[in-house]
Amino acid sequence: MSNAPPRLIAHLDMDAFYASVELLRYPDLRGQAVVIGGGRDRQPVLQPDGTRRYATLRHYAGRGVVTTCTYEARALGVHSAMGMMKAARLAPDAVLLPVDFDEYRLYSRRFKDAVRRIAPQIEDRGIDEIYIDLTDLPGAQHDAGAAVARALKDAVFESTGLRCSIAVAPNKLLAKIGSELDKPDGLTLLTEDDLTTRIWPLAARKVNGIGPKATEKLAGFGLLTIGDVAAADPQFLITEFGRSFGAWLHAAAHGRDERAIVTHSEPKSISRETTFERDLHAVHDRSALSALFTQLCERLASDLQRKGYVAQTLGIKLRFDDFKRVSRDVTLPAPIADAQAIRQAAGSCLKRVDLSRRLRLIGVRAAGLVQASAAASAGAVLPRTRGAAQHPAPMTHTWQGDLPFLSASDDGTV
Repeated sequence: MSNAPPRLIAHLDMDAFYASVELLRYPDLRGQAVVIGGGRDRQPVLQPDGTRRYATLRHYAGRGVVTTCTYEARALGVHSAMGMMKAARLAPDAVLLPVDFDEYRLYSRRFKDAVRRIAPQIEDRGIDEIYIDLTDLPGAQHDAGAAVARALKDAVFESTGLRCSIAVAPNKLLAKIGSELDKPDGLTLLTEDDLTTRIWPLAARKVNGIGPKATEKLAGFGLLTIGDVAAADPQFLITEFGRSFGAWLHAAAHGRDERAIVTHSEPKSISRETTFERDLHAVHDRSALSALFTQLCERLASDLQRKGYVAQTLGIKLRFDDFKRVSRDVTLPAPIADAQAIRQAAGSCLKRVDLSRRLRLIGVRAAGLVQASAAASAGAVLPRTRGAAQHPAPMTHTWQGDLPFLSASDDGTV
């Protein structure tokens, strides 16, 4: 018989993270509907009297999507991943700010460092959320993790000025659901006894792993809530959804999850992509495409170097004006992380695609990742200096050959 203490797993989710970071920079926007999305051409303009002039959604034209927004904008019906044009119809006077991922990554590191000083066993789940194992922290078992959770919330606020929501539960699945229950600035404690009263009445899609297609199929059987799924016959779920996913649906609806906290994992790939404000043609808009493609390669190189990886496989992702998607990749003899080498490899992939149609999106992707230190002796093309990782030298946008925004040479120029 095991004497191990019951598991206490926390899920910490930053509240409206990108928007909250922007409100630190522009505190005069507090309490207003603010939408984050779009390019840097919508930067606030400082006026002679010291005030700022902000862009709004009212006159927005383009194909961008909302990255995130303040709770005031959400109250008007705006939400993440919504098309910006639709958001403009719902909230025409909402302030529009450009995305600044460098700033968001800075605050992400700050809040995670603050958490690690109290509870070092964390699983990084992205820029604005983490799982934390509180099981063996001194005192955590005395009050089901409540005091530690409050200390974590205070530490995050002191180090960043930002609020977060935390749920403590017996496992990751329940903690993830719980962190949404009392947002913003929530602290939620869940036990197995709360399953029927707090979890089962929720929509089935609130379970992380039940996506739109599964939600729609469940609804077709009249299974709308987590409780509905829990009450369903397990064999029925297996028959309709497959052995693995059907069994998981039954277990998840009953709050069962044995997954451990994963404190370290290697990324499988790193990518950069951009969606254009208007469709671009490989010939007629080749200067613009050339600059954007090269910029993506440079940013990808910077990401690799900052994270300490080199890549053996480089690829591209394209979406055309008819929404058709195309991807191509190439595996190299030795891994690389240099911007010029990435540009050359990605360019070779472009040469294998028919570019007669206009483009909506273009992206570059690095896969087959290995630690740069381990690959150095294998002939990897590594940056010469540390500074190159932070400020890669811009490439020359020259034209050679007849292929659209590609170089006929081998030197990586555009």
